[in-house]
Amino acid sequence: MKSQYRFAMAVAGLAVTALMGCRGQTSEQTPIWIKHGMEFQPKWLPYGHNTFTADGRNMMMPPEGTVAAGLLKEDDLYYRGGADTAHYGANPMKIDAALLDRGQERFQIYCTPCHGRTGAGNGMVIAHGFPIPPPNFHDERIVAMADGQLFHTISYGVRNMPSYGKQIPEEDRWAIVAYLRALQRTSHASLNDVPESERANLK
Repeated sequence: MKSQYRFAMAVAGLAVTALMGCRGQTSEQTPIWIKHGMEFQPKWLPYGHNTFTADGRNMMMPPEGTVAAGLLKEDDLYYRGGADTAHYGANPMKIDAALLDRGQERFQIYCTPCHGRTGAGNGMVIAHGFPIPPPNFHDERIVAMADGQLFHTISYGVRNMPSYGKQIPEEDRWAIVAYLRALQRTSHASLNDVPESERANLK
């Protein structure tokens, strides 16, 4: 009998709860909170005000010199191509097939519209009448540039070329530089650059 009584009381309780939740009308009374979670907290809202800070604003400016975690970017070579324009460095990445493949993919997305697939400066933008052609990557002036200078140019732009620092992560910029070097080797390589086992296949 006790079990049947308990079962009946449970059913009745559920029925009352269901009926209370289906009144079909809204109430302006403050709801009864059985258990408080994070609904009520002793906190400051971002755009609110207070009497504690000097300017009364909740959303304060960070202290001068503050850098967000993970964004310090101390390595001048990796993040900027070198300490300054007089100290551009070499590509810090491991040059392998995976990096070159990534560089080729990014180069074809971001660089070929102006510079062309071979880097000769004859991309689609130029073919459609842009009056100022970009430089040929195979010119001796470009070939002589340090890797860091090429990285810096991609990052910050130069003359008519815009900055790609926001669109292309640092690692991908270095991959593009590595692939650009591979493109340059196609027009500046010598027979000594070809393995002896492959020289017989040259025409």
